[in-house]
Amino acid sequence: MALDTGNIPDEFRAHPDWKDPVPPITDAPTLGDGLRAARKASNRSLEDMSAITRVHVRYLRALEQNDTSILPSRVFSIGYVRAYAGALGVDEQLAVERFKRDVPDPSVPLQAPVGIAFEEVRRYSPRIIGVLAIIGLAVLGWNVFQRVSLMSPTQPSDLVAVPESWSVGSAPGTVTLDLPQPAPPDQTVPPLYVTRGLETELTGLTAADTEAAAAADAGTAPVQKAFNPRGAVYGAAATASQVVLQARKATILVVRMSDGRVLFARQLAAGEAWRAPVGVQAVIDVADPSAFDVYLNGEHGGRLEQALTPLSQLNRRAETLARQATEALTRRTEAAVRAAQAMTTDG
Repeated sequence: MALDTGNIPDEFRAHPDWKDPVPPITDAPTLGDGLRAARKASNRSLEDMSAITRVHVRYLRALEQNDTSILPSRVFSIGYVRAYAGALGVDEQLAVERFKRDVPDPSVPLQAPVGIAFEEVRRYSPRIIGVLAIIGLAVLGWNVFQRVSLMSPTQPSDLVAVPESWSVGSAPGTVTLDLPQPAPPDQTVPPLYVTRGLETELTGLTAADTEAAAAADAGTAPVQKAFNPRGAVYGAAATASQVVLQARKATILVVRMSDGRVLFARQLAAGEAWRAPVGVQAVIDVADPSAFDVYLNGEHGGRLEQALTPLSQLNRRAETLARQATEALTRRTEAAVRAAQAMTTDG
């Protein structure tokens, strides 16, 4: 394509003897030679072209001299080529393509033509197919060999004839089942034999002393099941609480203060518990009272009886039980002291 200077009528170009005053970009030895020839044909200096294109003079001179060492990045250089060619009336696309061909981008690796790669595949494809076929036949043959080697021919039975003594119901090892027998009685331990007078000789306690101790313990309630935490325990510390509520199953526990504020509210899982503080006026609100075990002073005190239970009521029960336990301990101690004094007097 010839250069278009923009000032030559088309009728002159259509004449058979017409020749472009400047060779086209594609016919120039280099891009810089073509741009310089087009600029001289337009009778413009580098300063004039710099004012038109707004590109620095040194970059335009570098393009004409094919000096890419002082040009900026490739993107800006292509923009300068496009602007310079457009100002000179040269085909911008041809100028950009000529620049890309003369100055290749070093960051783009060269790739083999598609036809060559396809020929390489066609050249080696028979060998690849042959190797795959050999591997497949080897695997198939190995599997067949393994199956054949594991197969064993049928062997005749060593039992030639059935003995005459073997008949129905009389074969060796036959066990005849009868009616089920009752289970054997449980093993029991015989009662411990105590020699009369031996306990008195060893301990120094007479029968009267033993009866007195038994009478003192008669008013003491038996020890109940102790509290065993089987999950998280919320509420007060163990040293500051006498009442513990433990959930037997998943349920909701709400504790409200006397003024309506919520002291504790949580859905407890089975085994989780809440320790009630001492001296707090609150009400325990539950949907299922039978879902909670009450522990007083660490011992089982039954289950909740009502859906709404004053906390002070449980604390009073705990205090009463603690006082009774203290009184019983005092009575036992006094009985033991009197027994010891009696032994000393008798001796």
